[in-house]
Amino acid sequence: AAHTPWGFLRGEAELWRYGGDPSLGQPRAFSQPSPWAWVDVSQLQAAAPLHPVTVQCQEAQVVVTVHRDLFGTGRLVKAPDLTLGSAACLPVAQSTAEGTVTFVAGLHECGSTLRVTPDALVYSTSLNYKPFPAGSPVVVRTSPAVIPIECHYPRRDNVSSSGIKPTWAPFRSTLSSEEKLPFSLRLMNDDWSADRDSTIFQLGDVFHFQAGVNAENHAPLRLFVDSCMATLTPDRSSSPQYAFIDFSGCLVDGQLDDATSTFISPRPRQDVLQFAVDAFRFAADSSNLIYITCHMKVSPADQAPDPLNKACSFNKASSLWAPVEGTQDICSCCEMRSCSLARHSRRLHAPSRWQGGRGRARRELPS
Repeated sequence: AAHTPWGFLRGEAELWRYGGDPSLGQPRAFSQPSPWAWVDVSQLQAAAPLHPVTVQCQEAQVVVTVHRDLFGTGRLVKAPDLTLGSAACLPVAQSTAEGTVTFVAGLHECGSTLRVTPDALVYSTSLNYKPFPAGSPVVVRTSPAVIPIECHYPRRDNVSSSGIKPTWAPFRSTLSSEEKLPFSLRLMNDDWSADRDSTIFQLGDVFHFQAGVNAENHAPLRLFVDSCMATLTPDRSSSPQYAFIDFSGCLVDGQLDDATSTFISPRPRQDVLQFAVDAFRFAADSSNLIYITCHMKVSPADQAPDPLNKACSFNKASSLWAPVEGTQDICSCCEMRSCSLARHSRRLHAPSRWQGGRGRARRELPS
């Protein structure tokens, strides 16, 4: 039913809420309160039909349907005499059977204007009827008319989320991607039971390193140590430097004739990795102080180790590389001293479901 909140005479100003008609391919209606259309037909005669002009305010456009018996006299107006807005847009469809003309325009098209109120966005346009003389250029038989049209869109509304399919990133992956996982690197005593009291070593001793990550509030994680670099200063890019773990988890120090360095297998936990490295110092340095920086990362515990997520030690007895877990082939790139090809192969043929998190830890060791 028509409603006239501004007090116009019946049949002169009318308001409709738009519910949409799926059968016409119209978009679903907004949740309540709906947008609504206001049409001022005060320039038309009282004999006009109840709705000579109907308006549908859709999500991004307005649809205006005009009965060609615009004045209710039985005399049909001509479609070319009707335009929309100050830009005089022409109708897009005409129904001879129903005697209607239809305009479709974007909310910002055809010269429409936008007004913002505290509660609504109001798009204003007009339906223009300008008759051209048909029989005699001296006389006309109908009067021109301008019919104001407004579409009101509430600025505040409740929207149902039933149509939204969020792709939430799990908390564990979000936190890891921001590199906020708490990684640790500890010096342990010889039986791995507790932290080592002293950081002073003699050549011939063994460094017992325990890398870990706090996996609380996470799905199970498996920790890997990509690389470990020894330097004379806290700057890991300084020179001289010695990488005793390299190539995404190859404990290369263990290949040297005078070293027995190895990863400890099996792990005590998936989020912990232990490795033993024979003590060393830089030959040309007399300060006997070294800094060790390790680059660590994690992957889901149920993800199989691969050439980029591995912990490989060199077995001198068999002259082969062996992983803490996984198949032996994941360590083949350690022998080549380059895992870039493995990285390329993994990206093309076996992409990881989740890249996990990364972090660095540093220890200062006087020797």
